[in-house]
Amino acid sequence: MENTHAAVWDGLVVNARLATLAGDAGYGLVEDGALGWKDGRITYAGPRSRLPGAARAAEVVDADGRLLTPGLVDCHTHLVFGGDRAGEFEQRLQGASYEQIARAGGGIVSTVRATRAADEETLLAQSLPRARALLADGVTTVEIKSGYGLDLEGERRMLRVARRLGEVLGLQVRTTFLGAHALPPEFARSADAYIDAVCDWLPRLHGEGLVDAVDAFCERIGFDAAQTRRVFEAARTLGLPVKLHADQLSDGGGAALVAGFGGLSADHVEHTSAAGVRAMADAGTVAVLLPGAFHVLRETTLPPLEAFRAQGVAMAVATDCNPGTSPLQSLRLAMSLACTHFRLTPEEALRGTTVNGARALGLADRGRLQPGLRADLVLWNAEQPAELAYWLGGGLRAASWIGGRRAGD
Repeated sequence: MENTHAAVWDGLVVNARLATLAGDAGYGLVEDGALGWKDGRITYAGPRSRLPGAARAAEVVDADGRLLTPGLVDCHTHLVFGGDRAGEFEQRLQGASYEQIARAGGGIVSTVRATRAADEETLLAQSLPRARALLADGVTTVEIKSGYGLDLEGERRMLRVARRLGEVLGLQVRTTFLGAHALPPEFARSADAYIDAVCDWLPRLHGEGLVDAVDAFCERIGFDAAQTRRVFEAARTLGLPVKLHADQLSDGGGAALVAGFGGLSADHVEHTSAAGVRAMADAGTVAVLLPGAFHVLRETTLPPLEAFRAQGVAMAVATDCNPGTSPLQSLRLAMSLACTHFRLTPEEALRGTTVNGARALGLADRGRLQPGLRADLVLWNAEQPAELAYWLGGGLRAASWIGGRRAGD
């Protein structure tokens, strides 16, 4: 690291209240703080009074006492898709269950039809507003899954659009191959044959630089444990990390399964058993809480939050932005829902969208305000960290930087 006593930095924020999230607990607040960066990395984060006397920067921002946090990480989204499912929202309010809609040809398969019908430019145009909404809400890193193509070309098109969103907006995008999301119509009653196809597509898409991780939907209306295991074994052969939609509607042992593969995360986890929690704790697998889907589906079974806390399982929070069960385009609102529905503290919610959100993506270079980490930062029109979960909506973000570059909307 450069000698800060003769620093000429790219940027410097002064007169800020820093929520560094240093350590394993607390906000790590620094009153009247300053933060500098150069070449996309944080060079100084601490009290303004301890800034090197010779420190200079090309861009100096006076925060006027406002809150500065790490950039938010949305570690679970299905942001790229065609069409919408507002009609199913109405059906659910009239009494139909998620499973009834899915078995009647709605649900994921209906989005597959709309996504397959959209070319790459159309998909990009439909997805850009959703990505912009997350960016405007303080997100600097976003995970985007495939899973609505369910054929090679459709999955490839989705992953290409996800990469392009990052290029267009300057967002950090991590792509996840979710070919094992649902059974497409052409493979009706041939789930094993479809898994054969998924395992064939994966090395091709990975070879094109389109896959950062692999996911599956392990559930009674998705794929069973044996089929999921086959997908994970294919991922392991390629050196790709895995994660899993686990135990959302029932306890299918998904959390333990993904932990057994050293998985980055188990997501949803409302029905995860005590054995699953222990397996996650042993493997260091993050529990990704998705309160948007919990809210929209009006679920009542809470994730085993006390067990996660007691056994030291890190908890992340994400939007699960998708057209059917979580049409949520605000990570701050996801934080608030996690506090309201799951009784997370505001500190847990903020850690869930920074430190632990990054961990759920296998990214150790962001999520805190510390020298050497990426200069992914958000300046908020707020003074207290709890405000990020307290306010329901509203434009709290004043400015953000991604890798030291000021982000637009």
